[in-house]
Amino acid sequence: MQDDALTGRTQEILNSIVRAYIETGEPVGSRTISKRRHDGLSPASIRNAMSDLAEEGYLSQPHTSAGRIPTEKAFRHYVGSLAAGRFPTAEAQRVRAELSEVDTVEARVERSSHILTQLTRNVGIAAAMPTGGQVLDQIELIALSEGRILMILATRDRMVRNRVVTLGEPVSQEELSNIRNYVNRNFAGWTLRDARQELVRRMDAERAAYDDVMRKLAALYEKGLLESDLKPEIHMEGASNLVGLDLHLTREKMRDLLHALEEKQRLMELLDRFLEQMHGDVQVRVGLEEAHPAMKELSLIGVTLQLPSGLTAKIAVLGPMRMQYEKVMGAVLHIGREFFDVG
Repeated sequence: MQDDALTGRTQEILNSIVRAYIETGEPVGSRTISKRRHDGLSPASIRNAMSDLAEEGYLSQPHTSAGRIPTEKAFRHYVGSLAAGRFPTAEAQRVRAELSEVDTVEARVERSSHILTQLTRNVGIAAAMPTGGQVLDQIELIALSEGRILMILATRDRMVRNRVVTLGEPVSQEELSNIRNYVNRNFAGWTLRDARQELVRRMDAERAAYDDVMRKLAALYEKGLLESDLKPEIHMEGASNLVGLDLHLTREKMRDLLHALEEKQRLMELLDRFLEQMHGDVQVRVGLEEAHPAMKELSLIGVTLQLPSGLTAKIAVLGPMRMQYEKVMGAVLHIGREFFDVG
């Protein structure tokens, strides 16, 4: 019995077992499935099907007299047949209102993870990864005391980066205003990558004719004038929701898991490994032991978004293998769409 051969009655029985286990967390017996079905299939017939499913690795039996528990293989088969559940209108309106209240990517990332945690009672994760595809809105240059300069870079995905630099020579506010005007007039609406390439080309071509302003523009460029900080913005909330779950972890292993979730780099690796670059499609990954041994009984449901600005966003929920998949998939899909629309 191969995975693609689970059709008809056997597949329905397997899905019924998974749904029953998700609801109760208890081993599922043939009598329970018989009561849930309306086709009069006898417990004996269901037991035969469950025996076949166990032989093929879809079910395990914790005790001799107990019912069966779906394995990781069973959950993977089950989620492959699901579609995202309908998202309630009232919740949709609330999500849109909450995300519309914030006007920066950083704030939307944090708000999205908070909403996901509230809606699913699991771990909500949201991340935004700046790239060279970000589009320049404008720069601002402000002279500070002691020869320092505040460089402000704003991109059209509403990210703002501030950096204080020194050039080692006096620079007036008038000179800085001229540099600002030159950059904004020539490069607003360009991607940062293209703007940097073109600015370098112009500086190389006109190096012999440099005036004082262009020379100082070149110095500011070397200080990162059109560089966006490439550190991802990531926020996670709800890790405490994992503590009350029966994940078969020792106290020490649970502590290791919670510590791993606090590490932003570990979270980014988790999202990058299990959420591919598939724009707008909900993805489900069952069993995350590859990422961390303590994540064996966890699942990740998420969506990857390529925003018009070039920003990559990932919206996800981390939770137990025994979760309400349709509901969580619906929440992730809707919040991902709102994140995209607001962005």
